Amino acid sequence: MRARPARTATILALLGLVLLAASCGSSEPTDSSATASPLTAKLYGADANMSNSFGDALKDRPGALLGMKGTTPLTPLSADFKSRLLDVDPQLSHFNYTGETYDAVAIAAIAAEYAQTSDPATIAKHIVGATTGGTACATIANCLELARQGKDLQYRGIALRHSGLTDVGEPSSATYGTVSFARDNHIDDYRTEFVAVGDKKGQSTTPSPPPAKAKRNTGPLKIGGLLPHTGRLASFGPPLAAAAKLAVDEVNAAGGVLSSNVAWIDGDDGTNPEIALATVDKLAAQGVQVIIGAGASSTTKAVIPKIASISRILISPASTSDELTTAEDAGMFFRTAPPDTLQGKALADVIMRDGPRRVAIAALDETYGNGLSQTVQSNLLLAGLPAADVLRVTYAAKDTYDPAVDVGAIFNPLAADIKAFEPDAILIVGSDESSYLIRSLLTE
Repeated sequence: MRARPARTATILALLGLVLLAASCGSSEPTDSSATASPLTAKLYGADANMSNSFGDALKDRPGALLGMKGTTPLTPLSADFKSRLLDVDPQLSHFNYTGETYDAVAIAAIAAEYAQTSDPATIAKHIVGATTGGTACATIANCLELARQGKDLQYRGIALRHSGLTDVGEPSSATYGTVSFARDNHIDDYRTEFVAVGDKKGQSTTPSPPPAKAKRNTGPLKIGGLLPHTGRLASFGPPLAAAAKLAVDEVNAAGGVLSSNVAWIDGDDGTNPEIALATVDKLAAQGVQVIIGAGASSTTKAVIPKIASISRILISPASTSDELTTAEDAGMFFRTAPPDTLQGKALADVIMRDGPRRVAIAALDETYGNGLSQTVQSNLLLAGLPAADVLRVTYAAKDTYDPAVDVGAIFNPLAADIKAFEPDAILIVGSDESSYLIRSLLTE
């Protein structure tokens, strides 16, 4: 396996986009060329506003999102994996970031078994190596057995399917789903394509410490959740929690870690740094060694100094901001969600394939929104659009939005500025509050 040296800035090589056309799900094919609103510009989105739960916020406006396209980290999920998730939570409305969450738990368990300890600082030295070693293994059970034997291995799971982690502990390659909305404001699964970005050459090649020869008396492994059960990203809480719980259950079904069952202790990040920091304190007090989270990049950024100071491992399955690549983390932060360096190129390619002349980008004014929107803007310019034909504007990030106040104070003026630019493509980088901006844009 491979170890992770002290965190330094890493530039991920971006190779060409590869379309892996695939279909999944149960939606019927629809005609996305029709229009259901006075808005003539094409809409694009990313991540949180490209899900069925987001479409539900506009259920009183049938067809409002018809044809809206965008990207989200997404691998082709098997029917079996989805079925296992639904066994955990039958109410799931989407599966975004479930593969990344499942893999985060799996990697932590494998690294702990290989290190033969539940000590966080020691486990951290084996996290990257669990994905970059010798023998490939595709299931938790197989990988744990190899780890118990002290074999060099590389976990190839749900999202981490093609390559392992980089020296700084983030994916060297990723697959994004290019998704679009149907007339019912839900994702039209029949139109989903998959875009591969990055390269295996970016994964770490640094040798890891040898496996421990005997189990160290450090107690059972406890994994805690720092997931968005409340706040702007609350719609992502259920699928992430289900994936984490599924992985823990399957680890325990395979014999657990260090001859004991792994404990799962869930917690809320609140999509809010203060709530997240309080949750970290609670998890640490309960003896948790590995924390899965947070959701929003701004929340993860706020938590990293804390986990570094108390020597706990943090693995985010959903935070994508490029800022996190160079965060001072004492070697304790990792992520299975790909950085926006990769997604920005994929999303810009999706937009440019439609041949726009003028593009407006509206972004949430925080770590994630600014990072991804700036990366997309740069890639649009590299693709040949003149700087004068690309507008980027931001809007205030709030824990909660009051439509009675914020539609008039924030979103109507923003929509007016965008319309005045006369774009033929509009990208919105935000979360659930994006629905207010779309309503304002649809107002004649």
